[in-house]
Amino acid sequence: MLIRRPNALKSSEITPEPLYLDRRAWLAAAGALAVGAFAKNAPAQDPQPVGKPYGLQPDDKPTPWTDVTTYNNFYEFGTDKSDPARYAKDFKTSPWTITVDGLAGKPGKYLLEDFIKPSTVEDRIYRHRCVEAWSMVVPWRGIPLADVIKRAEPMANAKYVAFTTLMDQKQMPGQQLGVLDWPYTEGLRLDEAQHPLALLAVGVYGRTLPNQNGAPMRLVVPWKYGFKGIKSIVKMTFTDKQPKTAWNISAPNEYGFYSNVNPAVDHPRWSQAKERRIGDFLRRPTLSFNGYSDQVASLYAGMDLKKNF
Repeated sequence: MLIRRPNALKSSEITPEPLYLDRRAWLAAAGALAVGAFAKNAPAQDPQPVGKPYGLQPDDKPTPWTDVTTYNNFYEFGTDKSDPARYAKDFKTSPWTITVDGLAGKPGKYLLEDFIKPSTVEDRIYRHRCVEAWSMVVPWRGIPLADVIKRAEPMANAKYVAFTTLMDQKQMPGQQLGVLDWPYTEGLRLDEAQHPLALLAVGVYGRTLPNQNGAPMRLVVPWKYGFKGIKSIVKMTFTDKQPKTAWNISAPNEYGFYSNVNPAVDHPRWSQAKERRIGDFLRRPTLSFNGYSDQVASLYAGMDLKKNF
Protein backbone atom coordinates (compact mmCIF):
# COMPACT_ATOMS: atom_id res chain seq x y z
CA MET A 1 0.00 0.00 0.00
CA LEU A 2 1.43 3.38 -1.03
CA ILE A 3 1.34 5.91 1.80
CA ARG A 4 2.12 9.56 1.26
CA ARG A 5 2.57 12.41 3.65
CA PRO A 6 -0.59 14.48 4.32
CA ASN A 7 0.78 17.50 2.44
CA ALA A 8 1.29 15.34 -0.67
CA LEU A 9 -2.39 14.42 -0.95
CA LYS A 10 -4.78 16.08 -3.36
CA SER A 11 -8.09 17.28 -1.98
CA SER A 12 -9.88 14.94 -4.39
CA GLU A 13 -8.11 11.98 -2.84
CA ILE A 14 -9.22 12.72 0.73
CA THR A 15 -12.19 10.76 2.07
CA PRO A 16 -14.96 13.16 3.17
CA GLU A 17 -15.08 13.31 6.96
CA PRO A 18 -18.67 11.98 7.34
CA LEU A 19 -17.88 8.93 5.21
CA TYR A 20 -14.60 8.43 7.06
CA LEU A 21 -16.36 8.50 10.42
CA ASP A 22 -19.17 6.22 9.26
CA ARG A 23 -16.63 3.67 8.07
CA ARG A 24 -14.73 3.86 11.36
CA ALA A 25 -17.91 3.56 13.40
CA TRP A 26 -18.90 0.48 11.40
CA LEU A 27 -15.50 -1.08 11.99
CA ALA A 28 -15.70 -0.36 15.71
CA ALA A 29 -19.22 -1.77 15.94
CA ALA A 30 -18.00 -4.88 14.18
CA GLY A 31 -15.59 -5.35 17.05
CA ALA A 32 -12.43 -5.21 14.91
CA LEU A 33 -12.86 -8.84 13.94
CA ALA A 34 -9.81 -8.97 11.70
CA VAL A 35 -7.18 -8.65 14.39
CA GLY A 36 -5.45 -11.91 13.60
CA ALA A 37 -3.39 -13.65 16.20
CA PHE A 38 -4.09 -11.13 18.96
CA ALA A 39 -7.74 -12.13 19.10
CA LYS A 40 -6.73 -15.70 19.88
CA ASN A 41 -4.84 -14.49 22.93
CA ALA A 42 -7.52 -12.09 24.16
CA PRO A 43 -9.07 -12.80 27.57
CA ALA A 44 -12.11 -15.08 27.52
CA GLN A 45 -14.04 -12.31 29.24
CA ASP A 46 -13.37 -8.59 29.09
CA PRO A 47 -11.58 -7.43 32.26
CA GLN A 48 -13.46 -4.96 34.40
CA PRO A 49 -12.23 -1.36 34.39
CA VAL A 50 -10.53 -0.20 37.55
CA GLY A 51 -9.44 3.21 38.72
CA LYS A 52 -10.63 6.64 39.71
CA PRO A 53 -12.61 8.50 37.02
CA TYR A 54 -11.06 11.83 36.02
CA GLY A 55 -13.16 14.48 34.29
CA LEU A 56 -15.81 12.07 33.10
CA GLN A 57 -19.36 13.03 32.16
CA PRO A 58 -22.39 11.06 33.48
CA ASP A 59 -22.70 9.12 30.22
CA ASP A 60 -18.98 8.37 29.88
CA LYS A 61 -18.63 4.61 30.12
CA PRO A 62 -15.27 2.84 29.72
CA THR A 63 -14.69 1.66 26.18
CA PRO A 64 -14.64 -2.16 26.06
CA TRP A 65 -11.26 -3.90 26.32
CA THR A 66 -11.61 -5.34 22.82
CA ASP A 67 -11.96 -1.90 21.25
CA VAL A 68 -9.23 -0.33 23.41
CA THR A 69 -6.78 -3.03 22.37
CA THR A 70 -7.69 -3.54 18.71
CA TYR A 71 -8.54 -0.05 17.43
CA ASN A 72 -5.27 1.82 17.68
CA ASN A 73 -3.13 4.50 16.10
CA PHE A 74 0.46 3.24 16.25
CA TYR A 75 1.98 4.00 12.86
CA GLU A 76 5.19 2.15 13.70
CA PHE A 77 3.16 -1.00 13.05
CA GLY A 78 0.98 0.30 10.19
CA THR A 79 -1.56 2.97 9.40
CA ASP A 80 -4.77 0.94 9.67
CA LYS A 81 -6.42 0.82 13.09
CA SER A 82 -6.14 -2.99 13.18
CA ASP A 83 -2.45 -3.11 12.15
CA PRO A 84 -0.91 -2.62 15.64
CA ALA A 85 -2.77 -5.58 17.16
CA ARG A 86 -1.87 -7.69 14.16
CA TYR A 87 1.81 -6.82 13.80
CA ALA A 88 2.98 -5.91 17.32
CA LYS A 89 2.35 -9.29 18.96
CA ASP A 90 6.05 -10.28 18.90
CA PHE A 91 7.40 -6.85 19.80
CA LYS A 92 10.09 -7.25 22.49
CA THR A 93 9.58 -4.92 25.44
CA SER A 94 11.95 -6.42 28.02
CA PRO A 95 14.58 -5.45 28.95
CA TRP A 96 13.75 -1.81 28.24
CA THR A 97 16.07 1.17 28.72
CA ILE A 98 15.14 4.85 28.87
CA THR A 99 17.76 7.55 28.30
CA VAL A 100 17.46 10.83 30.18
CA ASP A 101 19.60 13.61 28.75
CA GLY A 102 19.80 17.30 28.02
CA LEU A 103 19.31 19.84 30.81
CA ALA A 104 18.91 17.25 33.57
CA GLY A 105 20.77 17.04 36.85
CA LYS A 106 20.60 13.25 36.74
CA PRO A 107 21.14 12.20 33.13
CA GLY A 108 21.80 8.57 32.27
CA LYS A 109 20.31 5.32 31.10
CA TYR A 110 17.66 3.76 33.30
CA LEU A 111 15.91 0.43 33.23
CA LEU A 112 12.15 0.64 33.06
CA GLU A 113 11.96 -0.79 36.58
CA ASP A 114 13.81 2.29 37.84
CA PHE A 115 11.05 4.48 36.44
CA ILE A 116 8.21 2.45 37.91
CA LYS A 117 7.94 2.93 41.62
CA PRO A 118 5.17 0.60 42.86
CA SER A 119 4.07 3.13 45.45
CA THR A 120 3.19 5.66 42.72
CA VAL A 121 1.42 3.38 40.24
CA GLU A 122 -2.22 4.44 39.92
CA ASP A 123 -5.32 3.37 38.01
CA ARG A 124 -7.08 6.31 36.37
CA ILE A 125 -9.97 6.44 33.92
CA TYR A 126 -9.50 9.20 31.35
CA ARG A 127 -11.36 10.51 28.33
CA HIS A 128 -9.29 10.11 25.17
CA ARG A 129 -9.90 12.20 22.02
CA CYS A 130 -8.29 11.57 18.63
CA VAL A 131 -7.78 14.32 16.07
CA GLU A 132 -9.68 12.11 13.60
CA ALA A 133 -12.85 12.93 15.59
CA TRP A 134 -13.25 9.62 17.43
CA SER A 135 -12.93 9.13 21.16
CA MET A 136 -12.67 6.52 23.91
CA VAL A 137 -12.82 6.30 27.70
CA VAL A 138 -9.74 4.35 28.79
CA PRO A 139 -8.82 2.90 32.21
CA TRP A 140 -5.07 3.58 32.26
CA ARG A 141 -2.56 2.30 34.80
CA GLY A 142 0.54 4.44 35.24
CA ILE A 143 2.72 6.82 37.15
CA PRO A 144 2.53 10.61 37.23
CA LEU A 145 5.01 12.05 34.75
CA ALA A 146 5.83 14.69 37.36
CA ASP A 147 7.36 12.00 39.57
CA VAL A 148 9.83 10.98 36.87
CA ILE A 149 10.66 14.60 36.07
CA LYS A 150 11.35 15.32 39.71
CA ARG A 151 13.80 12.41 39.89
CA ALA A 152 15.56 13.63 36.73
CA GLU A 153 16.16 17.02 38.39
CA PRO A 154 15.69 19.34 35.38
CA MET A 155 17.93 22.39 35.42
CA ALA A 156 16.54 25.88 36.00
CA ASN A 157 16.78 26.77 32.30
CA ALA A 158 14.86 23.67 31.14
CA LYS A 159 11.52 24.73 29.67
CA TYR A 160 10.45 21.64 27.72
CA VAL A 161 10.73 17.87 27.79
CA ALA A 162 11.00 15.94 24.52
CA PHE A 163 10.22 12.25 24.03
CA THR A 164 11.49 9.76 21.46
CA THR A 165 10.08 6.37 20.44
CA LEU A 166 12.19 3.30 19.76
CA MET A 167 13.63 3.14 16.24
CA ASP A 168 13.69 -0.48 15.10
CA GLN A 169 12.54 -1.13 11.54
CA LYS A 170 12.87 -4.88 11.95
CA GLN A 171 10.43 -4.98 14.85
CA MET A 172 8.36 -2.01 13.72
CA PRO A 173 7.60 -2.51 10.01
CA GLY A 174 5.68 0.77 9.76
CA GLN A 175 8.98 2.62 10.16
CA GLN A 176 9.94 1.34 6.72
CA LEU A 177 7.21 3.58 5.27
CA GLY A 178 7.75 7.24 4.57
CA VAL A 179 4.59 8.47 6.28
CA LEU A 180 6.63 10.24 9.01
CA ASP A 181 10.23 11.20 9.74
CA TRP A 182 11.20 8.42 12.12
CA PRO A 183 11.70 7.96 14.99
CA TYR A 184 8.47 9.40 16.37
CA THR A 185 9.07 12.44 18.56
CA GLU A 186 6.83 14.49 20.83
CA GLY A 187 7.18 17.15 23.49
CA LEU A 188 5.53 19.15 26.22
CA ARG A 189 6.18 22.41 27.96
CA LEU A 190 7.64 21.55 31.34
CA ASP A 191 4.70 22.94 33.30
CA GLU A 192 2.33 20.84 31.15
CA ALA A 193 4.45 17.75 31.76
CA GLN A 194 4.36 18.32 35.51
CA HIS A 195 0.59 18.73 35.65
CA PRO A 196 -0.98 16.04 37.86
CA LEU A 197 -3.06 14.69 34.95
CA ALA A 198 -0.03 13.86 32.76
CA LEU A 199 0.65 10.14 33.04
CA LEU A 200 3.27 7.66 31.93
CA ALA A 201 1.07 4.63 31.32
CA VAL A 202 2.40 1.12 31.82
CA GLY A 203 -0.96 -0.67 31.81
CA VAL A 204 -4.60 -0.58 30.81
CA TYR A 205 -7.68 -2.17 32.37
CA GLY A 206 -5.52 -3.08 35.37
CA ARG A 207 -3.25 -5.23 33.17
CA THR A 208 0.21 -4.82 31.67
CA LEU A 209 0.11 -2.50 28.67
CA PRO A 210 -0.39 -4.53 25.46
CA ASN A 211 2.20 -4.00 22.73
CA GLN A 212 -0.29 -2.34 20.40
CA ASN A 213 -1.16 0.25 23.05
CA GLY A 214 2.42 1.49 23.37
CA ALA A 215 4.19 -1.02 25.61
CA PRO A 216 6.05 -0.92 27.78
CA MET A 217 5.53 2.78 28.53
CA ARG A 218 3.60 5.55 26.79
CA LEU A 219 2.54 9.10 27.48
CA VAL A 220 -1.07 10.00 28.26
CA VAL A 221 -2.07 13.68 28.26
CA PRO A 222 -5.88 13.57 28.39
CA TRP A 223 -6.60 17.21 27.51
CA LYS A 224 -4.66 16.92 24.23
CA TYR A 225 -5.34 15.02 21.02
CA GLY A 226 -4.22 11.41 21.06
CA PHE A 227 -1.21 11.77 18.76
CA LYS A 228 0.55 13.61 21.61
CA GLY A 229 0.53 10.27 23.48
CA ILE A 230 3.88 9.01 22.23
CA LYS A 231 4.37 5.25 22.64
CA SER A 232 7.25 2.88 23.43
CA ILE A 233 9.35 5.72 24.85
CA VAL A 234 13.14 5.26 24.91
CA LYS A 235 14.35 8.80 25.55
CA MET A 236 13.43 11.92 27.52
CA THR A 237 15.35 15.11 26.76
CA PHE A 238 15.13 18.29 28.80
CA THR A 239 15.68 21.42 26.72
CA ASP A 240 15.28 25.19 26.72
CA LYS A 241 13.89 25.18 23.16
CA GLN A 242 10.51 24.00 21.89
CA PRO A 243 11.17 20.49 20.54
CA LYS A 244 10.21 19.36 17.07
CA THR A 245 7.42 16.80 16.97
CA ALA A 246 6.71 14.13 14.37
CA TRP A 247 3.30 15.21 13.13
CA ASN A 248 4.11 18.91 13.30
CA ILE A 249 7.15 18.29 11.09
CA SER A 250 5.07 16.28 8.63
CA ALA A 251 2.04 18.59 8.40
CA PRO A 252 2.47 21.81 10.42
CA ASN A 253 -0.80 23.28 9.13
CA GLU A 254 -2.73 20.31 10.57
CA TYR A 255 -0.87 19.39 13.76
CA GLY A 256 0.34 22.10 16.13
CA PHE A 257 2.77 21.73 18.99
CA TYR A 258 0.17 22.25 21.71
CA SER A 259 -2.62 20.12 20.20
CA ASN A 260 -5.09 20.93 22.95
CA VAL A 261 -8.58 19.61 22.24
CA ASN A 262 -10.37 22.71 20.98
CA PRO A 263 -13.77 22.40 19.25
CA ALA A 264 -13.36 25.95 17.93
CA VAL A 265 -10.27 25.08 15.87
CA ASP A 266 -11.04 22.90 12.87
CA HIS A 267 -8.67 20.44 11.34
CA PRO A 268 -8.09 21.67 7.75
CA ARG A 269 -10.01 18.67 6.43
CA TRP A 270 -12.87 18.38 8.93
CA SER A 271 -14.57 19.98 11.88
CA GLN A 272 -13.48 19.19 15.44
CA ALA A 273 -16.75 20.46 16.92
CA LYS A 274 -18.12 16.94 17.39
CA GLU A 275 -16.73 13.50 18.10
CA ARG A 276 -17.92 9.94 17.83
CA ARG A 277 -17.32 7.67 20.82
CA ILE A 278 -16.15 4.24 19.68
CA GLY A 279 -19.17 1.95 19.88
CA ASP A 280 -21.71 4.77 19.48
CA PHE A 281 -23.53 5.67 16.29
CA LEU A 282 -24.34 9.31 16.99
CA ARG A 283 -21.78 12.04 17.50
CA ARG A 284 -21.58 14.28 20.55
CA PRO A 285 -20.22 17.81 21.07
CA THR A 286 -16.49 17.99 21.64
CA LEU A 287 -15.60 19.51 25.02
CA SER A 288 -12.92 22.16 25.38
CA PHE A 289 -9.69 20.60 26.64
CA ASN A 290 -11.53 17.27 26.27
CA GLY A 291 -13.53 18.04 29.40
CA TYR A 292 -10.53 18.97 31.56
CA SER A 293 -10.87 22.77 31.35
CA ASP A 294 -11.23 23.23 35.09
CA GLN A 295 -7.93 21.48 35.68
CA VAL A 296 -5.73 22.74 32.83
CA ALA A 297 -7.09 25.96 31.30
CA SER A 298 -4.90 28.05 33.61
CA LEU A 299 -1.81 26.64 31.88
CA TYR A 300 -2.75 28.64 28.78
CA ALA A 301 -3.99 31.88 30.31
CA GLY A 302 -3.44 34.74 27.90
CA MET A 303 -2.55 32.49 24.95
CA ASP A 304 -4.30 32.65 21.60
CA LEU A 305 -5.46 29.03 21.39
CA LYS A 306 -6.36 29.37 17.71
CA LYS A 307 -2.86 30.49 16.83
CA ASN A 308 -1.22 28.12 19.31
CA PHE A 309 -3.22 25.07 18.22
